[in-house]
Amino acid sequence: MTLAEEFRSRNFSIYGQWTGVVCIVLCFALGIANIFSFNAGRIVFSIICLVSAFIIIFIEVPFLLRICPTSEKFDNFIRRFTTNWMRAAMYAVMSTVQWLSLLTGASSLIAAAVFLIIAALFYALAGLKSQEFVGSKTLGGQGLAQMIV
Repeated sequence: MTLAEEFRSRNFSIYGQWTGVVCIVLCFALGIANIFSFNAGRIVFSIICLVSAFIIIFIEVPFLLRICPTSEKFDNFIRRFTTNWMRAAMYAVMSTVQWLSLLTGASSLIAAAVFLIIAALFYALAGLKSQEFVGSKTLGGQGLAQMIV
């Protein structure tokens, strides 16, 4: 299945997974950009954003669990997020944390919060429509994902 066929499949978990990839880039870039502010609260939220990027990358690109040396505890934590509902909950929590960054003043972390909630909505829609989680083959899903689990 090509990338175009994956998007035409109308499976919201594919949309959620690709939105998650955008979230990886945004959380990493915005976390780095905001860490240099002079606001201590914003620095904390930017560090949380950076940590979120690294968690999301291992969740959305399952191939990385095979090639990166990680602990058994971390692997078990990541394996919890194999269903649409668990991923929706994870993205909703991460989005909520970034929305709370508004308490320190407006910043570009809002963009991360917006995309995180969009990913949560895609996974929630997949759960509501009872669609099975389907990982993108481009990101190491399906064939490689079964080897990991």
